[in-house]
Amino acid sequence: MAITSANQLELLQTAEAVAREKMIDPDLVIQAMEESLARAAKSRYGAEMDIRVAIDRKTGRASFTRVRTVVEDDAVENYQAQVTVAQAKPYLKDPQVGDVIVDEVPPVDLGRIAAQSAKQVILQKVREAERDRQYEEFKDRKGTILNGIVKREEYGNIIVDIGRGEAILRRTEKIGRESYRPNDRIRAYVKDVRREVRGPQVFLSRTDPQFMAELFKMEVPEIYDGIIEIKAVARDPGSRAKIGVISHDSSIDPVGACVGMRGSRVQAVVNELQGERVDIIPWNEDQATFLVNALQPAEVSKVVIDEEANRIEVVVPDGQLSMAIGRRGQNVRLASQLTGLDIDIMTEADESERRQTEFATRTKLFMDSLDLDEFFAQLLVSEGFTSLEEVAYVELDDLLSIEGVDESTAEELQARARDVLEAQNKAALDNARALGVEDSLVNFEGLTPQMIEALAKDDVKTLEDFATLADWEIAGGWTTVNGERVKDEGILEKFDVSLEEAQTFVMTARVQLGWVDPAELEAGVEVAEEDEDA
Repeated sequence: MAITSANQLELLQTAEAVAREKMIDPDLVIQAMEESLARAAKSRYGAEMDIRVAIDRKTGRASFTRVRTVVEDDAVENYQAQVTVAQAKPYLKDPQVGDVIVDEVPPVDLGRIAAQSAKQVILQKVREAERDRQYEEFKDRKGTILNGIVKREEYGNIIVDIGRGEAILRRTEKIGRESYRPNDRIRAYVKDVRREVRGPQVFLSRTDPQFMAELFKMEVPEIYDGIIEIKAVARDPGSRAKIGVISHDSSIDPVGACVGMRGSRVQAVVNELQGERVDIIPWNEDQATFLVNALQPAEVSKVVIDEEANRIEVVVPDGQLSMAIGRRGQNVRLASQLTGLDIDIMTEADESERRQTEFATRTKLFMDSLDLDEFFAQLLVSEGFTSLEEVAYVELDDLLSIEGVDESTAEELQARARDVLEAQNKAALDNARALGVEDSLVNFEGLTPQMIEALAKDDVKTLEDFATLADWEIAGGWTTVNGERVKDEGILEKFDVSLEEAQTFVMTARVQLGWVDPAELEAGVEVAEEDEDA
């Protein structure tokens, strides 16, 4: 099959037809043809030759050329594709290293095997171009909703025809016990688009919280226009969902706009989500207010936020506990997802009992440690003192402000508290040394004897051991596992060491050990501050 003048034009027509059918650039098809013809020519002239083919985009004429590169005398590795400067002189006027010699060679006559090989190269190139086109088309659709037609089901996964390609809806991304038949219409959220060996893969979801957000955007014009913003979404797919909305126009009620006339807008979303009940909640910048709204329909008596631990305590009336928690904890779980906080719910009776227990515990601490009678210990607790450190190192005027406490009594209280603390510190340090703690850790600034004892019990006995710890291992933290926040206990967490303090401890230890250059550390801090300002 030689490329003659009779079929030169046919090359261009074939390229146009293939490109039109696969919806790709015709030039890509012609490039594939050039590569396949070059490969066939190499099998005819020799695999070591650098044979190149160029097809004229107007006439379809294919020109075959042999290319040789000029290299240093001692650098010739392939005598068919490389020549020395001396060998290049008959072909070039003033040959230099890097120049190329281009000679035209006769077109090849493709045999059956070579023609089949050329066909495979063209098909492969066309397939790759088609995959690239599909990926480029769908990568920008990530985060949007697609309409498709069900083609088939494979092991519980639904294969969906989305026009110029296929998408997959995994069984874990379906709502409840949804079932589909071939040719059913389906609407889903594009969760991810990835390049894979078998081509671009479009992954759909109907359980993703953003699917509901996108449905509201389609049903509520104010959300599409940006007047109303969806701030947070939490879902228990197929059962219940909560969505936090805020209006940037004071004249528009965000909840009313999302509900619509006689509930028409929210009902359209509910129908698409297989009857999933949707609570629309007004967003508030104040975490406590937003949480109170998120726990509706339950009433909330009191909210206490622990910002460092990212936890929140909610007190509800005794009869409201089951409503606040919801069936199988659904209401509080969704409220937690919506606010990003871990929520502890208790009744007013439970809170009262806890406060009484804490009061009794602190009272006993002062009675036993400071040798006080019950009345005086209770007086200290009721004035807000919670620990011996507060009594020992508080300003003297704070103790004098307590009714019935004169200067000599206040000084005696502080002296007793300091004696007890010194004894406790000595005992903790002696215990730590008995466990094998080295002086390098004992003398580290910022660690109390009790902290050193806690580290020793956790087998952290040297400054090197301490410097290898991560900040969360010291201060504790939270990890999200399968959508639920799991507590990571920190060695020094009970001493109220924050993550920032833990980071400072670790970096200081590494600087002292010479693991980190202080100049580089300061430069990193300055860059971080500049980024924050920007």
